[in-house]
Amino acid sequence: MSLSDVRALTFDTGGTILDWHTGFATALSQTGAKHGLERNWHDITNDLRRRALGKMLNLGKESPPTYNFDGSHRSTLDELIAEHDLEVFTEEERHAIAYDAAHNFECWPDFPAVLPKLREKYMCASFTILSFRIIMDTARRNGLSWDAVFSCEAIGKYKILPDAYQTVARYLQLEPSEICMVAGHTFDLDAAKAVGFNTAFVRRPREWGNDSPPDPEPNPSHDIIVDDFPALARALNVNA
Repeated sequence: MSLSDVRALTFDTGGTILDWHTGFATALSQTGAKHGLERNWHDITNDLRRRALGKMLNLGKESPPTYNFDGSHRSTLDELIAEHDLEVFTEEERHAIAYDAAHNFECWPDFPAVLPKLREKYMCASFTILSFRIIMDTARRNGLSWDAVFSCEAIGKYKILPDAYQTVARYLQLEPSEICMVAGHTFDLDAAKAVGFNTAFVRRPREWGNDSPPDPEPNPSHDIIVDDFPALARALNVNA
């Protein structure tokens, strides 16, 4: 494959573009403080993300999905509330953590200024397992203009199923070799490469807060490996 053939960039969004850890950790700690509770909010946040993500990967393989990532966030939060003796959290507070926090995630600061520059050369789309509404709300909050949003919620097959990537290529009316998947997660990029996408790994060292990222050393087979989004633009010969 040659990067010179690439016409579209598809971006993983949760974690690669959006800082979910700060959003959830802040909401949890502030709610706990209202009730005079002290917990390891950092660990609870990472458990929330890890378990909710696990409920989404490969969803739709056996039967049509019956929930989206908003539902996964909420069911996982309820499990953690029971495990950590947080039943004092009200329904309104639970909704604020699981829904409002996620729909107000901030972008990593190196991305918003680079996106419009990349769009001058490539079609740029969010390709995500997050719900449509999370992507819509966070795009408005962070001033992001996508050429398209491909949520697995609509595809009905979630990453890392091959059908998810193949469907996006079909929607774009491009061959997989004309698309580059951009993410900070090796599992996503490996699945994209398996169906013929080019792949670009962008390191997100603070995605899990103080914990080391799950992919500190990316698969060396990725076509591009960079530390940040300005470096990605340079690797694609885009001035940013």
